[in-house]
Amino acid sequence: MIPLLSETDLHSDLRTAFDTQRQQASQMALTTADQRIERIRRIQIWIKTHETDIQRAMYDDFRKPSAEVTLGELMALHAEIKHTIRQLKGWMKPQRLPTPMGLIGTKSHLRHEPKGNVLIIAPWNYPFVLTIRPLVSAIAAGNVAMLKPSELTPHTAGLIKQMITDLFPAEEVVVFEGDADVSKALLELPFNHIFFTGSPAVGRVVMTAAAKHLASVTLELGGKSPAIVDESADIKQAAGQLAWGKCINNGQTCIAPDYLLVHQSIKQPFMQALRNTLTSMYSPDGKPVEASDSYARIVNNRHFERIRDLVNDAVSKGASITHGGLMNADQNFIEPTVLEDVTDDMRVMQDEIFGPVLPVLTYTNLDDALRIVNQREKPLALYIHSQNRKTTQYILDRTSAGDTVVNDTLIQFGNVELPFGGVNNSGLGKSNGFFSFQEFSNQRGVMQREFGTMKFIYPPYTAKVKKLINFIVKYL
Repeated sequence: MIPLLSETDLHSDLRTAFDTQRQQASQMALTTADQRIERIRRIQIWIKTHETDIQRAMYDDFRKPSAEVTLGELMALHAEIKHTIRQLKGWMKPQRLPTPMGLIGTKSHLRHEPKGNVLIIAPWNYPFVLTIRPLVSAIAAGNVAMLKPSELTPHTAGLIKQMITDLFPAEEVVVFEGDADVSKALLELPFNHIFFTGSPAVGRVVMTAAAKHLASVTLELGGKSPAIVDESADIKQAAGQLAWGKCINNGQTCIAPDYLLVHQSIKQPFMQALRNTLTSMYSPDGKPVEASDSYARIVNNRHFERIRDLVNDAVSKGASITHGGLMNADQNFIEPTVLEDVTDDMRVMQDEIFGPVLPVLTYTNLDDALRIVNQREKPLALYIHSQNRKTTQYILDRTSAGDTVVNDTLIQFGNVELPFGGVNNSGLGKSNGFFSFQEFSNQRGVMQREFGTMKFIYPPYTAKVKKLINFIVKYL
């Protein structure tokens, strides 16, 4: 149980921690690559020796299967850590830049310097990786950090606090648990950078708070990520990938396919393949999905009720449940549910679902499908299932998304060489590997004159000086 603090005590504790870290920030900025790597290795070793504890914490929070903890949380985190350790010395080296003809006699380079005090506010759906992964990048860039894990996954939040307490002095990294009041109080502090993962609605609150201090932000948000399945798609493969992408973590994944657009000519075989796949994944022996040890739960009753209301609204307006639909409020259990005959006036086609409910629409003309995609906010992810390269390119040219995956789902998060992030409503800034290191760094340009001078263009602006200026503008 987290002890309750008065508002005055809370603000005082946060401010004290912040000021202590601000004093330490200048020392952290001077750390070498080896010193930063040593700190990151502490995290790496702790995770390896506490993997069972991490799995247990998330099972206790929302019955997340241990395999999904390893796959969805730890695999990407280990890849990020290994990549950062291998590449950090190169990232920290000054980058030589070319010299324009008009500036002969100078040389320039780019250096990455830490932003300073950073705040990481993490979500509940992937509570461990989405707290620790940005922390690895913040440390790699030489920052001090304050972490706010989600109160909706208290077992994982407590484990993260214990981990950070074990590994770091509070003047370098510190964790504050608590509800929205803690987040609100943290956002009042003048951080240099805020890394937030969550909903677009809260993202706007974070950005507004950051603007008061002109702090930079990385916002990893969400939205309605579409999947287009055209007539050339490998039906069985696409059905398997989309079923897995939708139902892993019980659909509580920001890059999960939120709705499908399936070509009318393959609808029937595709829907059958989708139903067969869902059955083979979560009810292979004929037992109810509720008995499966491979299926997580909705994180709490409030989110359970929200998703149930979306389904009830859709059904009341004419949608059909063609697979699943069973729910148990006592366990926050929602069976994988497929909705057909959906229309735009249904809330399930307006709100991000964030649960194991999959609306399916059909199309015959690709441009009609793209209009459905483009009339919404730009998504965090767009999935294309097609064997036709021209169709794939046509879709890429006429849509915008944070990331796009062709003939698979979710795998973009695991590629440390690929920038991960949204566009506008689905997010600002990028993470993964070097892109995340950049987010936590100020890219500082440095220019030095080696020889020569620009004195020949100084005032007074005689006819000769004007002629020289005009020559430079015209020919260089």
